[in-house]
Amino acid sequence: MVFSSPLFLFLFLPLVLALGSVGGLKWRNRLLLLASVVFYAWGEVVFVFLMLGSALVNHGLGRWVDREEDPVRRQWVVGLAVVFNIGILAFFKYANFVLANLNDLLALVHGGPLSMDPVRLPLGISFFTFHALSYVIDVYRRKWPAATGPEDVALYIFFFPQLIAGPILRWSAIAPQLAQRVVTRAGFAEGIRRFAGGLAKKMLIANVVAVPADQLFALPGQELTAALAWFAIVCYTLQIYFDFSGYSDMAIGLGKMFGFTFIENFNFPYIAQSIRDFWRRWHISLSTWFRDYLYIPLGGNHGATWRTHLNLLMVFFLCGLWHGASWTFVIWGLYHGVFLILERTRFGVWLAHWPRPLRHGYTLLVVMVGLVIFRADTFSHAGSILASMAGFATAVDPNQKLARYWNSELMWSLSLGIVFSMPAWNWLKMALGRAQARVSAVLQPLTANLGLALEAFLVIGLLLASSAWLAGGTYNPFIYFRF
Repeated sequence: MVFSSPLFLFLFLPLVLALGSVGGLKWRNRLLLLASVVFYAWGEVVFVFLMLGSALVNHGLGRWVDREEDPVRRQWVVGLAVVFNIGILAFFKYANFVLANLNDLLALVHGGPLSMDPVRLPLGISFFTFHALSYVIDVYRRKWPAATGPEDVALYIFFFPQLIAGPILRWSAIAPQLAQRVVTRAGFAEGIRRFAGGLAKKMLIANVVAVPADQLFALPGQELTAALAWFAIVCYTLQIYFDFSGYSDMAIGLGKMFGFTFIENFNFPYIAQSIRDFWRRWHISLSTWFRDYLYIPLGGNHGATWRTHLNLLMVFFLCGLWHGASWTFVIWGLYHGVFLILERTRFGVWLAHWPRPLRHGYTLLVVMVGLVIFRADTFSHAGSILASMAGFATAVDPNQKLARYWNSELMWSLSLGIVFSMPAWNWLKMALGRAQARVSAVLQPLTANLGLALEAFLVIGLLLASSAWLAGGTYNPFIYFRF
């Protein structure tokens, strides 16, 4: 079950909202936990027990570290939590990867291959592992006490709006809201607006540009002209942003409907002026998680320059590996780490003096080249696409023409994607606010009501348009489910 499915939109969500509108806080928390278990079990019934077991163990570890006063023992408990949670993640996400690499090494020395049944990847395991670690570490750091009952830990880890693809939440931020929250009319309305906007991002932009992106990346890079190769990566660059930020917006909106406030996960990363700026804007909950739970404990930027650079490389090596069990993801992470290091040198000083359009162009070029590595299945595939982008295609298929993939629907989605990857809506609202301020005081209530009516009309229009695309059975993948 996904947010952009008829089952979720027209049955699951209305039912949970209706049942959650009555009763006290304890009832609503239990309802949300049950709904979250059902939501996950719809696609991964076997792994529900894994997650429930993880919640139970982490609750016990959190209670232990909360009661423990001896500093050494507290560190041992945290170490045990790290081993337990990372061990689960490593087994399910990386066992196949490790075995494949071991067999490659054995083949070099003419050894016999090792074999085992393929390990299936549970949905959202990277996200719920980081939630579990955050729980124990936040309790260890005395940021918030341990939960009194395992049901609160289970709801924190299982909560369906963020369960599959984030944003990654902190126990210290969510625990107070589990204990006390109020669903206001304004908050609920804002939740609907955020959800409608996220759904429109997903259905009207991401899904449309995903079609040519997936078709072109499925071809050998040598068959692509430079124009097709660039077209493919432009489509994928928009797809991954609007797919993931759309999901995050829907998650944040759902949270608001139930009285929760989640961290913002994106802040228009494609207007960034450097790679450092990009990572302040892209997948914010992940980058800040790595900063607070890994980079700073490693020493951050307080040691020698070489140590800071090593810390950055270690963090982005693990960031790449977190995204998937593939060397392409690892190299993608290290690629970004290298540019972050480069921007801490004299190059960063030089970059700061470039004109804004040049800084923006540099950032987009680095990000898009990195996304080729991120999207490609192998290094040879990535290399052939990059070669085609540079104009070095060796065996171009004459049947592969841009017109074959182009249509009016795609033109509109690309145009909307380019416009709304910038804060165009924010600029428009600011301009309208300034215009309203210049209206006479007598007419201001009328213009305010007109603005609210237009906003409501826009939200309804987005929901109807998204529902129409959904009813039409359009291509509907969620990129981050694989992570």
